[in-house]
Amino acid sequence: MLQELLIAGVAVGSAGLVYAGMAARVVKQYERGVVLRLGRLRGEVRSPGFTMVVPGMDKLRKVNMQIVTMPVPAQDGITRDNVTVRVDAVIYFKVIDAADAVIQVEDYRFAVSQMAQTSLRSIIGKSDLDDLLSNREKLNQGLELMIDSPAMGWGVQIDRVEIKDVSLPETMKRSMARQAEADRERRARIINADAELQASKKLAEAAGVMSEQPAALQLRLLQTVVAVAAEKNSTLVLPFPVELLRFLERAQIQQVPQGQPEAAGSAPPLPDKPKPEPDAEPDTDE
Repeated sequence: MLQELLIAGVAVGSAGLVYAGMAARVVKQYERGVVLRLGRLRGEVRSPGFTMVVPGMDKLRKVNMQIVTMPVPAQDGITRDNVTVRVDAVIYFKVIDAADAVIQVEDYRFAVSQMAQTSLRSIIGKSDLDDLLSNREKLNQGLELMIDSPAMGWGVQIDRVEIKDVSLPETMKRSMARQAEADRERRARIINADAELQASKKLAEAAGVMSEQPAALQLRLLQTVVAVAAEKNSTLVLPFPVELLRFLERAQIQQVPQGQPEAAGSAPPLPDKPKPEPDAEPDTDE
């Protein structure tokens, strides 16, 4: 009798261990468990840790609650200004309601991927090429709103959408390069013209100052000679302006004191010619 009881106890214990092994489940910290009993949602979502289910009746589905990084395949499209482009993006999303992610949609990852591709093609058709190249932040926000609206019903929240790359045809790249080159050349010409205008104004002011002070022209000439001589040239061409001759002539006149005899070899001044006297009137006899 005792032996039969021991055998029965061992059998029950073994059955209990087998049942516990089949019913025991472990939900990780970044997961949530959704239990379906006979195909119907059972109770609330299971939190992380150890949990039990009824073997043969309950089915536990674990849903990852981490942020998922999903690349969006490159999409070909035509922009609003009729330019063919190829755009790819990346989407960041996470599950906020594990029950809706299991019940409301068959495969939430595939659904989000298809919605992202469709929204990306729609954004390409509504945008200009300049917006795709320089105003991506606004397009990213538009993509996020377009994808997030249906995804909320699936228990999924779109965290961020980023356009990665915009591929252009080679002909368009060459056209844009020519446009950029022409624009830079235009700005360079404007800058050179502005520099010439400023230089002409300064030169006009300098000419005015030198016209008032002839000695300034002589000093400027000497500075030019010093600058040219510093290059160790064997030949130096020195221009001799007429204004310098006039300046030296005036200086010489100021240095010669009045009443000083002229230097030897100088020609004496010519005597003044006598003025012709008026003819005397002839006497007339009364």
